Parts: sequence; structure tokens; C-alpha cells
Amino acid sequence: MDHILIDTDVILDFFLDRLPFSEDASKILSLCESNVIKGYITPVICSNSYYILRQYAKHEKVIEKLNQLLTFVDILEMDRVVVKQAMVSEFKDFEDALQHFSAVKCGSINIILTRNLKDFVKSEILVLNPESYLEMIADQ
Repeated sequence: MDHILIDTDVILDFFLDRLPFSEDASKILSLCESNVIKGYITPVICSNSYYILRQYAKHEKVIEKLNQLLTFVDILEMDRVVVKQAMVSEFKDFEDALQHFSAVKCGSINIILTRNLKDFVKSEILVLNPESYLEMIADQ
């Protein structure tokens, strides 16, 4: 079973129904919900998703949606080690560095799913967009 960090853009594609990306995001989250893959987010992804979704809906509705998400994805830990690794890394985007090193620290994440591939070129973990991932598992 793949253990996948799902980046903010994929979560927002789903919640905001951003076509055409929401279709693949929905498939990814369905795979998590049906326990075909194990999905993870970080506290930063949760916070960023809340902040952006809050622009479209009331606090209670956003919290309800995030609670639903947390019924089938887990939250990775972020601590001093992760933050310090991100600070000295070669990642150009600090937030993406935080996501990456949180996934590395977990030890079981084998794929990071994002549409923002260019910011993860320094990743130690395979980075794919949702479309490529779904194509890859369809071929297996």
C-alpha cells in the first residue's frame, strides 16, 4: 500500500472543485477513504486549507469539511527537527520544505502528490501529480 503525502493544492482542488484537477483529486481521496492508499497531510496543509477555504465558507462549514477529511487521512508530525531541516535545505519554498521533511521523518511516505512539481525537485521522495499517480497505479 502506498503512503502518500497529499499537498495543499490537491486538497483545495477537491474542496473547491477546481476543474479539471478536482476529478483526479477526488479519485485520490476516494482511494484513501477506501483504504487502497494511506493518505497524509501536515498541520501546515490543514492550516493553509482552512485559510483558503474560509474565504468561501463560514468557519463551521470549513471545520466540518476538514473533520470529514480527517476521517480518512492522518496528520504527520512537525517538530523542531523538521523545521530546522527545512530551514537549511536547498528547497526554494520553505513551506514545501516543511512538507517534505515531515514526510521524510515519518519514514513510511513513499510518494508526495502535488501539482507543484517544480518546488519539490530536491525531494528524497518520489513526487508526482495526481494524474501521473493514477496512471501509474492503473498500469499495475
